[in-house]
Amino acid sequence: MIWTIVVLAVLALVLWSFYVSWRASRLDRLHNRTEATRTALDLALVRRASAAAELASSGLLDPASSLLLADAVRRARQADAADRDLAESDLTRALRATLGNPEFRAELRAEAKPADDDEDEDDATELLDEVEKAANQVFIARKFYNDVAGRTLDARRRPLARVLRLSGSARPPKFFEMDDSLTDSE
Repeated sequence: MIWTIVVLAVLALVLWSFYVSWRASRLDRLHNRTEATRTALDLALVRRASAAAELASSGLLDPASSLLLADAVRRARQADAADRDLAESDLTRALRATLGNPEFRAELRAEAKPADDDEDEDDATELLDEVEKAANQVFIARKFYNDVAGRTLDARRRPLARVLRLSGSARPPKFFEMDDSLTDSE
């Protein structure tokens, strides 16, 4: 009888230790996934800033819009971690102010047509498409990052993870909130 109780206690201890190990490895994977999605978000932000800088220096925009966009790009690139979301939101607003006019592409095509070759029009359209694709990638990367960060924070808040400190010395992720829409949605 005593052996049965000892065997059951050892079995329960082994099963409990497997469960704790599984929870700790899951939390570690979530932290790694959060870091990977944050890196993808940073790359998308850099790509968008590069495309916006190329648009600002392309000569397709009027001088005031070019200066506004170039200044927003500069501030987004030089922002520290605490102010990065605000600087990126400012860049989004500058892009929205520049590209938000629905007749902008039509005007751009009309200006490019007098030239006999279509390369200028193609280059301008490609540049605008690149800026819009980069902005869309920022939107998607931010959604993925915030989703993974939310799941990681939820796993960290579980009682077992808090009591046994399964997250170790890993910092809790912070959500990245910014204005990332190129269209005015009221």
